[in-house]
Amino acid sequence: MSPVILGIAAQLELFQVTILYFSRESIRMAIQRQPLQPMSSNNLPKSQADPAEKERVTSSQSHLAVASQSVVNLSYLSLGLGVLLTMAITSLYRYYAPVQAAFTPYFQHSVVITGFASLLELAIEPFFAVIQQRMWYEKRAAVEMPAAFLRSLTTCSTFIYASRANVPIGALPFALGHLSYSLALLCGYCWTMVGRGSDNRPFTYRLAKIKTSSSEYIFGRFPRPLMSIAASVFLQSVVKHLLTQGDAMMLAALSTLEDQGIYSLAANYGGLVARIVFQPLEESSRNLFSSLLSSDETGKCDKSQVHAAKKHLIGLLRAYQLLSLAIFPLGPLAIPYVLRALGGSQWASTKVGDLLSLYCYYIPFLAFNGITEAFVSSAADSSQIRNQTVWMGAFSACYALAAFLFLEVGSMGAYGLVLANIVNMAVRTLWSCNFIRKYFAQQGDEIDATEISMQPISYAAGVAATTFVARQGFEQSNRGIIQAILFSGVYGLLVLFLERRYVMQQITELRQALSARSKRTKSD
Repeated sequence: MSPVILGIAAQLELFQVTILYFSRESIRMAIQRQPLQPMSSNNLPKSQADPAEKERVTSSQSHLAVASQSVVNLSYLSLGLGVLLTMAITSLYRYYAPVQAAFTPYFQHSVVITGFASLLELAIEPFFAVIQQRMWYEKRAAVEMPAAFLRSLTTCSTFIYASRANVPIGALPFALGHLSYSLALLCGYCWTMVGRGSDNRPFTYRLAKIKTSSSEYIFGRFPRPLMSIAASVFLQSVVKHLLTQGDAMMLAALSTLEDQGIYSLAANYGGLVARIVFQPLEESSRNLFSSLLSSDETGKCDKSQVHAAKKHLIGLLRAYQLLSLAIFPLGPLAIPYVLRALGGSQWASTKVGDLLSLYCYYIPFLAFNGITEAFVSSAADSSQIRNQTVWMGAFSACYALAAFLFLEVGSMGAYGLVLANIVNMAVRTLWSCNFIRKYFAQQGDEIDATEISMQPISYAAGVAATTFVARQGFEQSNRGIIQAILFSGVYGLLVLFLERRYVMQQITELRQALSARSKRTKSD
């Protein structure tokens, strides 16, 4: 597909996410506040014959039914909001859509189908509310995993068919993918929930009046406290949505469809590295830091555990630097060849290659910010967390200003958004590093720059290689591919040689850890 089609698909994704988020997020948050009564007749012995106990069980079951019916009733508000939002947002999007998108084949059909798919997805909220309330996560996984697979299969197969039949189809496959996902969710939840039998269903999946005279229910159906919570959360969700989808909104408003498609490709492929490599490291490190830096009754941390946390952090920062030395020159070098293999001739352009090369420079900033903020979230107390929240507001403003300057003033399109993200990650990482330095100083185990940094000659080699690739590079030919492979191999061996002391230390520690684990396994 072309970058323009992928840009329209990114806008359709934002269009649907906006409808779903504002329709159901606040209500889902409120529903989580509705407690369930723990007593159930299934949990009692069959020999239970005490009349008082039977009355208590009957009352508990009644409360359980009321609680379940309350969340079902409240969840129908999501569908009501969704109808209004779908009509409003669909009309606005069709009116303000870029001219290039409006003349794309099946564009209007794609918008309508995506809006209809959003309403179908909101129709499963009564089932979802009960599943969340009762923590039936296996039922949710059993429905949503096949639905996600069906969406991918529908999108890909439709594109393949249209491509082989030489039929211009625009972004319609993405809309059909959203529709298939919504239909699979609706059918799956109906089959899983409604077909369970009346003995396990002490409530109805329809908007029913709750048999109670309590004034806590509006119109006898909607719990007043949860409605109040949902209204409050809805106002907060507006700001949260702007923060989470800010880059997509700014790109949609300030750049062309081609730039949006190119950025979507870069973000998806670059995001794979973050999700597969960095995210597991961040999550495991956050758990480790939290356990090592937990304070005792006196509010102090064990010095040996603080030193262990420091050693783990230094090891990761050194590893990230070594990985950055490889990414900066070799990432942009490999991009043209990989792009031609993955995206075909429509994506094999200098503009796309340059953006993906720039995104390679963004990935290390993303990695360093993730691990440093993982440490901050584990070590900071409540007052420091509040201080970080204030600074996050300032960083968001800095990001918005940088994005405006790069996109609007500099007219840099998708390049500008990547640069703005780099600026955002850089300032956040600097704040986290300053916190880390002060934290270890307070613990009496100061962290020195020489402990983290690599050999100066390693940095020099990385700068030289990155400069050569940016200015010179290699030809897009078989000879050029061979030269690029040889250059990558020689450069990789050089970096490993320069950092051989660190590499050998990590290999030794890994062997010791594996040996200790093997001994524990044998003893068990």
